[in-house]
Amino acid sequence: MPKLYEYLGIIIFFYANEHEPIHVHARKGGHESKAEIIVIDGKVEEIIIRNVSGKKPLTGKELKHLKTFLNHYADAIVIKWVDYFVYHKELTFEKITKKL
Repeated sequence: MPKLYEYLGIIIFFYANEHEPIHVHARKGGHESKAEIIVIDGKVEEIIIRNVSGKKPLTGKELKHLKTFLNHYADAIVIKWVDYFVYHKELTFEKITKKL
């Protein structure tokens, strides 16, 4: 489970055996949501937040923080997805401590 980022206590990560569409999971406490990043012609066009089966979804301020984070980091997440799943590169973890 490669961890990509921590933002305001929310851990953003891939599961090691992921599938398309490009997406990340976000977890805080016992809550987890998934964010699909829709890329068309190399450009992020849409981000869709989905529930994860069997998990309580992020809500309230955590969901708001996740959406803000994704709006700032979607392009970087796509690059990390390609690096990890296509080129099998190691990823570096980044902790972001300032509110975006």
